[in-house]
Amino acid sequence: MAAVLIEREDAVLRVTWNRPEALNALTSQMLSDASEAIEAADPGVRAIVLTGAGRAFSSGADLTAVNPGQALGTETIDCANRLIRAIRATPAPVIAVVNGLAAGAGCSIALATDLTVAAESAYFLLAFAGVGLMPDAGATAVIPAAAGRARATRMAMLGERIPARTAEEWGLITAAVPDAEFPDEAGQLVTRVASGPTQAFARTKHAFNRTALAGLETALEAEREGQVFLFGTDDFAEGTDAFLGKRKPRFTGK
Repeated sequence: MAAVLIEREDAVLRVTWNRPEALNALTSQMLSDASEAIEAADPGVRAIVLTGAGRAFSSGADLTAVNPGQALGTETIDCANRLIRAIRATPAPVIAVVNGLAAGAGCSIALATDLTVAAESAYFLLAFAGVGLMPDAGATAVIPAAAGRARATRMAMLGERIPARTAEEWGLITAAVPDAEFPDEAGQLVTRVASGPTQAFARTKHAFNRTALAGLETALEAEREGQVFLFGTDDFAEGTDAFLGKRKPRFTGK
């Protein structure tokens, strides 16, 4: 079964992470497939939905496929950055429908979309520090722009779970919806956007890219540079080993 489902229904393009058994942990190929689908969207696409199958949106990069070495890590972050650029560049509004956990790059991607609606039981987590890394996939630009530097730093350095309701209060997401109402509410939002003034939405998005997210490209470059360095540290080796071994990491700062 495909790890990414690409479906078109009328004016809506739906991209679904489809590794529910792995909480939709992201591989380079999954990120590339999603990017290609968004980049190839024709003018008839008036809304793009990004969501996850099962009980998670995405748990972030698949650390079972990442070794403490620069090459594979660089491929993963380059593919994630390509997806963020595709989300921001497409004129169609991109809606993240967050059905559960959104962690690591999954969190970054969900918050980089134009509209993010989440089930009340969902939560957002920048889990990077737990494995000796820094946030990437545009998080260092997108989150401060939405919630402020203090809250962004709290998420990045303390690695706390941010419940959907709190994320809404902080301005990180569009809405947190009770679980029982979530499928209907999310569907209504997608329908509303897909039937809205497409050209006005595109121009609005373009303006936000130039103003609120003017530093996104700089952030992507700085994140890549930082991650490439961190992939070679002892702390990353320890963090991934601890994660895979389901134990608490013992960081040394080396």
